[in-house]
Amino acid sequence: MNSPTPAEHATGLRAGTADYRRANLALAIGGFTCFALLYGTQPVLPQLAREFGISPGSASLTVAAGTAAMAILLIPLSLIADRYGRERLMRLGLFGAAVFSFASALAPGFFLLLLCRAGLGASIAGVPAAAMAYLGEEIAPSARSRAMGLYIAANALGGMSGRFLAALVTDWLNWRYGLAALGLVGAAAAIIFWRLLPPARHFAPRSLQPRLLLADVRRIGADPGLPWLFATAFLIMGSFVGLYNYLGFRLSGAPYGLGPAAIGSIFLLYAVGSVSSAWAGHAAGRLGQPRIVLLMSVCMAVGIVITLADPLPVIILGVAVFTAGYFAVHAVASGWVGRRAGARRGLVSALYLSSYYLGSSVIGSAAGWPWSRAGWPGVVAALLGCVGGVIAIALHLRRLAED
Repeated sequence: MNSPTPAEHATGLRAGTADYRRANLALAIGGFTCFALLYGTQPVLPQLAREFGISPGSASLTVAAGTAAMAILLIPLSLIADRYGRERLMRLGLFGAAVFSFASALAPGFFLLLLCRAGLGASIAGVPAAAMAYLGEEIAPSARSRAMGLYIAANALGGMSGRFLAALVTDWLNWRYGLAALGLVGAAAAIIFWRLLPPARHFAPRSLQPRLLLADVRRIGADPGLPWLFATAFLIMGSFVGLYNYLGFRLSGAPYGLGPAAIGSIFLLYAVGSVSSAWAGHAAGRLGQPRIVLLMSVCMAVGIVITLADPLPVIILGVAVFTAGYFAVHAVASGWVGRRAGARRGLVSALYLSSYYLGSSVIGSAAGWPWSRAGWPGVVAALLGCVGGVIAIALHLRRLAED
């Protein structure tokens, strides 16, 4: 089909149009790149711990530094995007992330590596919130859930591919070459994104006056659903990063003794997440968001419990079940946030994603405490507590939707 007519632009980009396909592809590439670069050190945490002579918990800070920087900067950058537009922020952020990925590969010491990872997170910070707001503004309502599902699926694919590439190159050479390879991918993706993304036609600048911002924050806080969705983001992302952070340490030790490439191949399970997030975006339109969030958060809990088994194939099955549940919950919750956001979409998206990445930093690193004291059963117990909180929230939101 051809590009949308002016009448179609009045309601947003419709599925099947050329600009709709370009917008989806550009944002998918942006989401892919963010996740690929941000978590590049996760599959090589055991190698970092050995090279720098640090504990597993300290090594996990290379992940937490990037996600913490994102969590801190998401809100101020989203306000800038609400005032001055989304496209430039996303384009510059992707280029900056590629530069810091290269810099990470050259870092001579652990502290400088942490600074580079924080710089990478700071560069990316404006991309996810601006992307979610762009989707909410530019995509027609009838195609919005599908577009969000595809965007989250691209995130899953990027996380899978970036981790696997870093692990594979590390196995061949070392972790520095792995991060440099991700930098090349990031630079190519930033160029393609810059050329593909259609200009925004529904963006309306929002004031940065403190009085109006405070009124928006009060409205968001008074919403009966949004604060619970922010809490959901914190808990699901924290449990997700916590599981994958320490899974590598479990499988690199006895009796498994897996190398970087073998551990990195487990991240191919993200393909399950790509499928489940796309499915969840469709299913939520038919069955309702509360039901899908409840069902798939239970799926997360079941997957965590399965990983207590000793046989490697059963552990992988549990991780696959957990991963499918996680990406489905994230796809539905993020789409749900967009529907409840109102005019201040950028700020609401930033609050959701700030909670999301704060969970990654806090819970993802804090899971090192039960790991060091009780091993994998301790990690499982901690993460089950997080997912139990998500299930309780889903039950509350379901009752709220029925009232």
